[in-house]
Order: sequence, then structure tokens, then C-alpha cells
Amino acid sequence: MKASHPSPTTRREFIKTSAALTTAFAAPAILPGNLFANTNSDTLRVGLVGCGGRGSGAADQALKADPNVVLTALGDAFPEPLQDSLRNLKKAHGDKVKVTPDKCFSGLDAYQKVIDSGVDVVLLAAPPGFRPVHLAAAVKAGKHVFCEKPVATDAPGVRSVLESTKLAKEKKLSLVAGLCWRYESARREFYKRIHDGAIGDIRAVYATYYTGPVKPMPPASKRPAGMGDLEWQMRNWYNFVWLSGDGLVEQAVHSVDKIAWAMKDEMPLKAMAVGGRQTPNHEGNIYDHMFIVYEYPNDVRAFMGQRQISNCANENSDYLMGAEGTARIPGWQAPVIRGRQTWRYQGPKNDMYQQEHDELFASIRSGKPINDGVWMTHSTMMGIMGRMAAYTGQEVSWEDALNSKETLVPEKLDWTMKLDIPPMAVAGLTKFV
Repeated sequence: MKASHPSPTTRREFIKTSAALTTAFAAPAILPGNLFANTNSDTLRVGLVGCGGRGSGAADQALKADPNVVLTALGDAFPEPLQDSLRNLKKAHGDKVKVTPDKCFSGLDAYQKVIDSGVDVVLLAAPPGFRPVHLAAAVKAGKHVFCEKPVATDAPGVRSVLESTKLAKEKKLSLVAGLCWRYESARREFYKRIHDGAIGDIRAVYATYYTGPVKPMPPASKRPAGMGDLEWQMRNWYNFVWLSGDGLVEQAVHSVDKIAWAMKDEMPLKAMAVGGRQTPNHEGNIYDHMFIVYEYPNDVRAFMGQRQISNCANENSDYLMGAEGTARIPGWQAPVIRGRQTWRYQGPKNDMYQQEHDELFASIRSGKPINDGVWMTHSTMMGIMGRMAAYTGQEVSWEDALNSKETLVPEKLDWTMKLDIPPMAVAGLTKFV
């Protein structure tokens, strides 16, 4: 698949660009069509790309976010998940689902057909390897976007997404990220207090993402006769680095993102990591565990532990150590701060998945776009940087990671193509590109 590959970027240039993108947006003029509908008298039409569980969930939340939103197009590489999604969404939302047979698109170009179908908002939830191309097409077409995490699986994809982020700002389009913890009430209050100095200057952060396997890879003997390489890999997409980015990038990116949030979205200088695979994965080529150490200025460190192995202790928590106290988020429980003052979140709870869409559609109605592009790209790149360090066994700097020439996603895809599976990375042997 073709993707734009901007010229190499230094860390200073990237941060400078990022800072510019985080400035307040000027209120846009009302554009033709429903792009910035001011009242609910204008119906906003939504199209979904990627009809699996997460995509169907996003469509469900979009339809709940505004009383005058309708779903008008669905797209997926395969027809089966599309029809399952359509059936379930119709059952849940009735007349708000106005997807006719001619607006059900399957195939490798389904994303473009959804974008071209007359929708105002596009929900992007296909496997992450496709995200840069899908996002570029949606923004180019002037669509508001909900963009699931992560936003890419390699550095060229990250650079493409950064270009799309800039274009979305220029076009005054909303771009909301699927890194949902940033939309959760308790975590928002927690990190606000941390940034206000509740535990003093941060000295270290430790984040955990220890859980079970997500989508185990079936053995080659289960591959149906006649199924091509591309379809086999796409139907088992989580197990291939080019499609998922590995477990650190696809799943534990939520925890990586909370590290970035704690550090006010300042990117690390470099990373060292260990990792590997202990459980059989048949033809897949992703690790099942990694441990990354991110280094920041002033000898600050962040530690990210990730494991996806059955019958092991599970934990998904965050621990912050500061000059004047400590803080933690114990799993899904209320955050706690022990610093100048002891604090535990006791405010209202919200559905962070729903909140993303509530704020997306409110921004469209008000004509005041949200653009999460910079920090969602930062966090994705941090995950990729950690994976690079684990795969190669080398110390990887931010500049080297961001400017990496390693392209994982094939430029052109065809159902009949031969698509060999690269061997699993081996630290000390796998080279940094």
C-alpha cells in the first residue's frame, strides 16, 4: 500500500512541529455540506472501516453520541465481519443504521469506497498496518476521523500520520484518537494533579501490561485450501508485525501512552529493552513479552513491562515516583496520590469509550475541532521505538527510531501475491534499519 514518506526528521524538528500543532485552533468557517453542522437539524453520516469487535463498538458509541447521527456505510476486507456488524448494529440502533446493500463494501479498497460514499465522519478500526493509508485518504477527502490505536506499525507510517495530522489541522477537521484513557475522568484528574506538582518532579514511571494472549496463531494445517498468503495473514493479523506492530504496540500502547501523558508528552531520548517469545506461535513473528527502559533528560527513567502469556500473574497498573511523593493507578481502580497531600479520586465515573465519541461529535457540532494527532503519534512511536530496541538488542535513540527506513507494510497488496513471513526477530542478530 502506498504511503507518504516525508523526509527524515530530527527530534528537535519533530517536537517543534508537534508544539505548533498543539496550539489552539481558530474557529472555522462553516464548510459546504455537514462538516461543521451547527445544530442537530443537520444529520451527520458515519462510515465504519474495519468491522471487527472494536470497530463495531466504535460505531455503537458514535450512534449514541448524538441524536442526529446515522450510519450509512460499512467497509471491511472480508464480507463476514461486515454482515455480523451490520446485523448487530441494526438490532441495537434500528433506524439509525441506514446502510443499504450498495453501501456495504468488502475488499482491499473498501476503505476508499466508504470514504467516497458521502459520509461526514469516518471511524478507522482496520488492523493498524493499514492505518496510515486509511487516515491519509480520509483527511485528504475532508472527513472528520475517529482513529483507533495504534496509528502505524513502522516509522514511515508514523511520519505519514504526522503529515495527515498537519493536513487535518489545516482543513479544520476533528481527529480523535482511540487511546481511550485520555478520555477517562479519573485519569484526567489524576494526571492534571501530577502535572500541577502533586508529587514534585517525576523521577521514574513504571507501567505494567501483563495479561493473557490476544489472538493465538493457528497452525498452518488449519489454513484452508486455496487461501492466499495475504488473506491468511490478514485473518490472523494480530500475529504479524507488519499488521499489528506486536503486542507492545497494539495492546500495551495504552500503558506507553500513560507514560507519555505523565511526562507531559515529552519524548524519551533513547530506549533499551529485552524481550522474546516463550510460547509457540506457529507462523507468527511477534514476541509475547518485552521490558523497555526509556531514558529522559536529567536521569529520569520510565519502565514498561509487557507480557501476554497464559497462566501467569496479570496486572495493568501505573506507578509514578516523584521528588515529593508517589502516585499509582492500580488497574481499573481509583488513582491514588501520596505527596504533599494524600488524594484518591472520588468523582464521577464515565465510559471513556463513549466519551471519545461524545467529544468528537460535540466538536463537529460546535465547529471547534479536536486534533489528537500529535500525542497519539508520539505514543505510537514510543511503542515502536521500544519494539525496535527489543528486537535488535541495541540502544535506540528517538532520532534513529523516528527516521528509521524499515518499511514493514508492503507498498502494493493483492490477494494472489506471494507474501513471505519474515522470521521472528533475534536480539543481537536482527539489524536496526
